[in-house]
Amino acid sequence: MKRSEDRVLTTHVGSLVRPPELQAMLKAQAAGNTVDQAAHDQVLRDSVAGVVRQQAETGVDIVSDGEFGKNISWSQYVLERLSGFERRWLGEGEEDPFAKGADRARFPEFYTENDALDRSVSGGDGGYRKSQSVCVGPIEYTGQAELQRDIDNFKAALARVDVEAGFLPVAAPASAIPDRKNEYYASDEECMLAVADAMRTEYRMIVDAGLLVQVDDARAAVTFDRMVPPASFEDYRKWLALHMEALNHALEGIPPDRVRYHVCWGSWPGPHTTDVELKDIVDLILSVNAGAYCLENANPRHEHEWRVWEDVKLPEGKVLIPGVISHATNIVEHPELVAERITRIARLVGRENVIGGTDCGFAQGPFHRRVHPSVMWAKLGALVEGAALASRQLWT
Repeated sequence: MKRSEDRVLTTHVGSLVRPPELQAMLKAQAAGNTVDQAAHDQVLRDSVAGVVRQQAETGVDIVSDGEFGKNISWSQYVLERLSGFERRWLGEGEEDPFAKGADRARFPEFYTENDALDRSVSGGDGGYRKSQSVCVGPIEYTGQAELQRDIDNFKAALARVDVEAGFLPVAAPASAIPDRKNEYYASDEECMLAVADAMRTEYRMIVDAGLLVQVDDARAAVTFDRMVPPASFEDYRKWLALHMEALNHALEGIPPDRVRYHVCWGSWPGPHTTDVELKDIVDLILSVNAGAYCLENANPRHEHEWRVWEDVKLPEGKVLIPGVISHATNIVEHPELVAERITRIARLVGRENVIGGTDCGFAQGPFHRRVHPSVMWAKLGALVEGAALASRQLWT
């Protein structure tokens, strides 16, 4: 795991806005049209090479492939890499499993309007919000070929740039196919453990290829909003602890310094009045056998939580990657604000233990973005500039 030994390094959470050429290919596939596979593969290789090059040119130190190889969303992509699931499209009037939560119940008019605007800006939702994923058979990892393609494309792109390291984001057991319905295993817990066993293949392939693996787990925190009420906070803590154990089981044998663990409170630009507080789950987050923890910290609902580190000690040898750039607004942060966010945490946990990051991905799927791509690059530029300002303050 890279550390900020003589300056503050920069990274992000992984997902970046797909270029139009790649989107066109994926839209054709989604529509059921025949797509020339060789042409698609070339567009994907070129797109990955381009986005890695642009990250390097912007000054980002630890880069990703943009998640360009995922045809659905950041969490639903595993439907194409795990056996045992079938996708059932929701009929008219059927409940959308994604349209739940205490925040939505409190602000129904806002969410009705926002969902329509979100689909319009994103150019479509790719269908993943209108289906239910049902486990109907044994779960095994079957996506080795697709993952190897992503690894090969990314490593080829990395060989052409000068960066500190590269990482590939993948889903945690709690977040892989969230809101899945189990019709095969004896219990939901048994189904979840089967997902964890299967996802271990993905985690290990990435690390064995010499890359960092980032385990994305938005559902770790978001489930509080989905569960409480009617369940209790204690019920939620038990649920979370169980999934942390499952993740550690999936990571068994992988050196922690090759693992980044990302937790956020979901990516949607809503009120978030019912989010669980970091102080109430930070101990469980730190129980994950990872070398770095990527946490949302620029979101105005959670920015104050940098003070958690006044009372909580970052474990020895671990790295904190706080979000100091928001993915949920087109306003570009001033570099001095970025520097302020970095330095106040660095002075609590140690400057060498902080890497500047983003709250979440700028795109949750191939057709679903949070900001305009030109703004995304401006934000990453502000991150790099702010980290340089923080470095001058912390190393003088």
